[in-house]
Amino acid sequence: MNAAERFRAAVDARDITALEDLFTEDVRFYSPVKFQPFEGRPMVLGLFGVLLRTFDDFRYIGQYAGTGETGADGTESPSTVLLFRATVGGRDIHGIDLLHVDDDGRIKEFTVMVRPQSAVHALGEAVLAGLVADGLVPAPAAG
Repeated sequence: MNAAERFRAAVDARDITALEDLFTEDVRFYSPVKFQPFEGRPMVLGLFGVLLRTFDDFRYIGQYAGTGETGADGTESPSTVLLFRATVGGRDIHGIDLLHVDDDGRIKEFTVMVRPQSAVHALGEAVLAGLVADGLVPAPAAG
């Protein structure tokens, strides 16, 4: 199995442990709700713990493979797009996961795109709450 197939199987099984070996130490995760990427395996694994709890009825519905330039270093690498559907906070989400892998077959860059905007907002709120609850980010200042 290639990295995308192993990743998909781990997500389908909701198995964080299986995800650990799939990411490079310096993996970058580009989120639709945060401008700067989440960086490093511990942070990305923590984020996936939150995501696996946040999505309801998550399912992959398609897959495309090719190559693409990564944002991290600008090199071209094998890439896979995984199409998904899910629900967050009662809102339907359509999205893609874009995976770039390194020469060792590990995911070095991960980009998520979702629509519609109302779902992006619901996802952002739910993920932030999960990251704060898990101690991965500080609580936002009261304003």
